[in-house]
Amino acid sequence: MAPVVLLVCRYFLRRFLLARALLSRLIVSIALPLLATASFAQTPSPALLILEKDDSMLAVIDPVSLKVVGRVAAGVDPHEVAASSDGKTAYITNYGAFRTPLHTLSVVDLTTLQPRTPVELGALLAPHGIQNVGGKIYFTAEGSKAIGRYDPAADKIDWILGVGENRTHMLVVAPNASHIFASDVNSDAISIFDRDKDADASGWKQTRINVGKGPEGFDVSPDGKELWAANSHDGTISIIDLGTRTVVATLEIKTKFANRLKFSPDGALVLVSDLGTGDLVVLDAHARKEVKRIKVGSGVAGILLDLDGSRAFVAASRDNFIAVIDLKTLAVVGKIPTGRGVDGLAWAVGK
Repeated sequence: MAPVVLLVCRYFLRRFLLARALLSRLIVSIALPLLATASFAQTPSPALLILEKDDSMLAVIDPVSLKVVGRVAAGVDPHEVAASSDGKTAYITNYGAFRTPLHTLSVVDLTTLQPRTPVELGALLAPHGIQNVGGKIYFTAEGSKAIGRYDPAADKIDWILGVGENRTHMLVVAPNASHIFASDVNSDAISIFDRDKDADASGWKQTRINVGKGPEGFDVSPDGKELWAANSHDGTISIIDLGTRTVVATLEIKTKFANRLKFSPDGALVLVSDLGTGDLVVLDAHARKEVKRIKVGSGVAGILLDLDGSRAFVAASRDNFIAVIDLKTLAVVGKIPTGRGVDGLAWAVGK
């Protein structure tokens, strides 16, 4: 009987060891993806937000390692993006352009890297330019000739301003929201809206300034004294004195299709992306002349300056990468591979 008992004991021991091994493997197979997901969802602060239009995705990038942290669905035809004041949420305009203008803002939770319920804009069509000021999300509604504002705390559109121009595309809102600047591409104009101090919150005064053909990308100088508009249809830049509200200079930069224009944080440089040539045109803002033309790639579009002013991130939309440009040497020092049709860029900074 002893040999039989021994065999039975060995049998059950082997079954026990096999079961324990299988259980260990199962635990590892479950735990590793969970750990990977947890690691994947660690959004850095600051985080570089990049829209991949043709893939309808938002890519989140670590600006130190230049690696993709994660990708999240960004809705149909995402064009521009802005982050909440605490850096935890991204708001994305779903554009749709002329034939099928859309009417939503996609919302992404940057802590979990998950999409939230989109914001329904109703009759505000073809949202494009977007900016967070004072915790509220301002956006152009190109298809409705308007500018709207979304209040995340109340979860509603709490303000609409009629523009009355054709293709109000991009906007810049003053930090105290007392002035709003917008480019009216097909009206060949820049609109400036000043809040009327003698009226209630709905009282605004519009100043319309004729510029070159097809102003699209533009920016206000850091000192608030000038507005530079890149005219996409005639290869010029119109410089507006914001004190007199007049065009004081027109620069011939010979771009084929200027797309975006940005000042460096110190106001010394102006960067213009040329969608037609793939160049980034660098201008001396004080001398008002070209410094360098940097070959970036095909379909050069969105521009974002580093928070410390040391680098520029420039989208090569047809080549599917972001070029990293050192603003001291004015040279491409790195590339971030992306999805298709990369364009809109923004910072998410935790508070």
